[in-house]
Parts: sequence; structure tokens; C-alpha cells
Amino acid sequence: MMRDEDTPARRIAKLERIVEALVERLERTEEARGPSYALTRAAALLEREIIARNDDLERALTDLEAINAQLAQAHAAADEANRAKSRFLRAASHDLLQPLSAAKMFLSHLANLSTDARQVDIVSHLTGTIESAEELIGALSQIARLDGRSVRLDLVPLSLDRLFWRLGLDLQPLAVQRGVDLRFVRSGLTVESDPVYLRQIAQNLIANALKYTDGAKVLVGVRRQGDTAWLEVYDQGPGIADADRARIFQEFERLGHSDQPGTGLGLSIVQRATHLLKHPLELHSEPGKGSRFRVGLPVRVGLCAMRAPDRNRHQSDFPQALRGLHVLVVENDPAMRQAFDALLTGWGMTVRTVDSIRAARQALAVRAPDLVLTDYRLDGGETGIQTIRQLRADGHARLPAVLVSGDDAEAMAADAHALNVALLAKPVDEAQLQRAMCAALADVPRGVDAAVTICG
Repeated sequence: MMRDEDTPARRIAKLERIVEALVERLERTEEARGPSYALTRAAALLEREIIARNDDLERALTDLEAINAQLAQAHAAADEANRAKSRFLRAASHDLLQPLSAAKMFLSHLANLSTDARQVDIVSHLTGTIESAEELIGALSQIARLDGRSVRLDLVPLSLDRLFWRLGLDLQPLAVQRGVDLRFVRSGLTVESDPVYLRQIAQNLIANALKYTDGAKVLVGVRRQGDTAWLEVYDQGPGIADADRARIFQEFERLGHSDQPGTGLGLSIVQRATHLLKHPLELHSEPGKGSRFRVGLPVRVGLCAMRAPDRNRHQSDFPQALRGLHVLVVENDPAMRQAFDALLTGWGMTVRTVDSIRAARQALAVRAPDLVLTDYRLDGGETGIQTIRQLRADGHARLPAVLVSGDDAEAMAADAHALNVALLAKPVDEAQLQRAMCAALADVPRGVDAAVTICG
């Protein structure tokens, strides 16, 4: 009992004794109740702790679901923006290529007519400017297609020798212009890949090597390691420093070589296409000595792929085999019709131009052409594929035809292949058009790597 006369020290001592007595009484009470009480109390405390933790977990899950919903919305918006960008680039590419195609064909016709050296030089410079614009538009279109997430792959057995033969025809003029000794080493191997995209990959790698190699050598070959055939491109260019190896695959990156031809998009296309095909891409380079790019391709043993044709085949046929022939041109764009008329007439052909399937059928009833050259996209939703099918159904089942398009060639490749029709991408190159027309007239079967021709 506390008294008023107690000192603070005595009061504290008494309180300590009281607390000790209470603790002792509590301990005796719990001992009397036995271990079941302690367990029950512990269980009650644990239950309260579990409930509290569950509440925390539910709040965390609710927050996570909200974050995931926001991320899904952002991802969907990004995908739609990417698809919209791809659609815009493809549509813009088509609309831009129409006037460029017409201008290029008019220049080709003018070059054939010109005898004045100054005029020829001006035409050459104008053609080069148009080709630079073509290359840029074509590269942007390829990137839009690869980023569009709707790419259809056609994995088939391919002869690397045949691929090298086609690449040699396409790239030898650039090698001559650059003063570079371009060589291909035959392998006899068959690999599995998409013919369109593999050709784009190899063409971009070789073109890149030619553009940055002055007066030296570029070697293209194959090294087999187990079930993988490594398509390798060697050059004796300036090489690439370690710090720049990631940069060279970025869009419009040219590592300070702004004076060299090109768009700076070739290696970006290569990286996207190899990733799409799951073909490994490697780079080995030493500054001052050159670079080696290589792409790993799955070897396919026992599968049949077309052999490389004779290099001299048809070479004497261009364009003499076309002289005197009658060609029906189906094109809805007036400038393109005039350009085709001027170019083909200059080759000694007689030309009839129309703008629709109905007009083409009327022209066919008057005079059957030796060959039909048709654009893919016509007015009123009509297409060049429909045009060829209709004309052949009108009693001309073996009518030779060439299809030209400024749209995504991949989307119509299957139909063109089924009709055994060469498909050329705008802007149309004069030499490619001649080859396609002569092949159609000769009824030469086109292999999987020739069903679609991508210009640029």
C-alpha cells in the first residue's frame, strides 16, 4: 500500500514488487490451464496474422491486376500504332512508286533515243536520282512489312548455287561500278528458307559490302558446320570497330560514310529478316582489314532444289526476241500507260493499252496479244490476277503474262506462282522486265526463288 510519506524510491520498489507478484500469478494461472490454452491462444494470434497478411495480398493482387490491365492497353495501343504505321508506309510506297515508275520508264525511252552526250549524261544523273528514291522507298516498305507482324513465310528447299547465280546477275553491275571484284564460290548445298527473304538478306549483305569496298574484293561462299550451312560475305573494306557493331543495325546508320550510296537501312532489314526466319546472324570484323557477315541456314539433304540455269541462256534474246510482238498493257494509271507504251514501242513491239478487265476482253476479241502486261491494282477493286484468269478463261489458256505491282508482293506471290506468272515490283527495271517477258514467252518454268522479283 502506498503512503504519502513514501519516498519516490520506495514507491518504485513497491510497484516493482506488485508487478512481480502479478506476473507470478499470471504464470501460475496459465500453468493451471495447461498447454491447450497456450496452443489456443497461439492459434488465435496466428489466425489474426494470416487474415492481416491475406488482406495485404489481396490489395497487392488488385494493384497488380490494374497495372497488368494498363500494360495490356498500352501494348494493344502500341501494336495498333505499329500496324497503322506499316499500313501507311505500304500505301505511301505504292502511291510514291507510281510516278517514279513512269518517270523511270520515260527516262529509259529517252536514253534509247538520245545521241547527244550531254543529254545522255543528264538522263543518267536523273535516273540515278530516281533509283536512290526507289531504294529508300523500297527499304521503308520492307521494314514496314517485317514490322507488320503478319508476315507469311514459305520455307522450301533452295539451291544456294541458284541463289548465287541470281545474285550475280543483279549485283554484278554495282560491282563493276564500284571497281570491286565480286566472286561467288559454288557449294552444291540445298538449304531450307523463305526464297524471298533469303534473297533480300543476301542481296543486302553483298550490296553493303560492295558499297563500302573500293577497288578490292568481295567473296561470297558457304561453310558447312554439321547441319548448318553458313552463308558468308567477306569484304576488304574499312572494317567495323567493336563499339560500332550494334549501331550498324540501326535504321539510317552509316557510320560516317555519308558520301557512299545507300539508305542506311540494308543491315536493319537483314537483322529483322534473320530474326523472323530464326537464322543466326554473326559479324566478325577488324578495323582496317575488312568484315565478314554470315547467316546460318539449315541444311536439307535429299531434297530437290532447282539448279542454277546456264548463265548464257537468253542473253542474246534481249530485246530482239520482243521485236514485232503485240503486247496488251492493262494499267489504270494514265502516266504509267503512256510510259509503258513509249518503252515497249521503243523495243519494236506493237502496244495496246487499256485500263480495266472489260476493256482488256474487248481488245482481246479484236486481236489476241502475244503477251499481257498488267498492273496488280486496278480501279473498282479489280486486280491483275483477276485479269489474267479472265483472259485465259476466254479461250486463251496459255496466254503469257507478266504482273507488275507497287503493293506488297508477298501477299500475291502464291497466286502469281499458281498462274506461273512473273511478279515484278514497281519501279520496274528495264532489264528485269525484258527478262520476265522473254521467260513468259518461252514458257520457262519459274522456280520458287523466281516467282517474285523484288526490285531495289
